[in-house]
Amino acid sequence: MRTTRAIHAVERLKTRSGNPRFAAVSLSGGLFYLVDKSSGTDQKVSDPLPLEDFVKFVDGFGPPKPRKASKLDLAFEEQIKRSKG
Repeated sequence: MRTTRAIHAVERLKTRSGNPRFAAVSLSGGLFYLVDKSSGTDQKVSDPLPLEDFVKFVDGFGPPKPRKASKLDLAFEEQIKRSKG
């Protein structure tokens, strides 16, 4: 179960970044680190971290998650911009 949380965090990163070559590496003692295999070799992206810290690191790494906004939200934001300027 612990490894599943780390893998899901990396899968979210792959989706956000568009780079399918990220991977989580598990070490003994419950530590994980992130690697990027884009260059053909394993390039270490993080230091070994406990699970909670690893998930926080991966969720904060790379591009942010796209913001969800409804048509009404977008129309309201546009109306605010017009009224200010």
